[in-house]
Amino acid sequence: MAEENTVFIGNKPVTAYVMACVTQFNRDADSIVLKARGRAISRAVDVAEVLRRRFMKDRVDVTDIQIDTEQIETREGNLSNVSAIEITITKL
Repeated sequence: MAEENTVFIGNKPVTAYVMACVTQFNRDADSIVLKARGRAISRAVDVAEVLRRRFMKDRVDVTDIQIDTEQIETREGNLSNVSAIEITITKL
């Protein structure tokens, strides 16, 4: 998957990420990947659902969901496990 078709989910409002996805699809992207870790996972799910049910109704669908656990280094230098998700949304 091309890196430019990836939307990294963070702390912005859901609508900001939905608009980023709509912009990608308007630029002829066939699919996009939403990536999130930790507390942002629920926001990524919200973005996928709002995009699928409201903004691009009957034009996109979730085609793949991958979950993982990533190890990241904390500020103190310790390793911590963080959940991660990748949601692939494809044009129909």
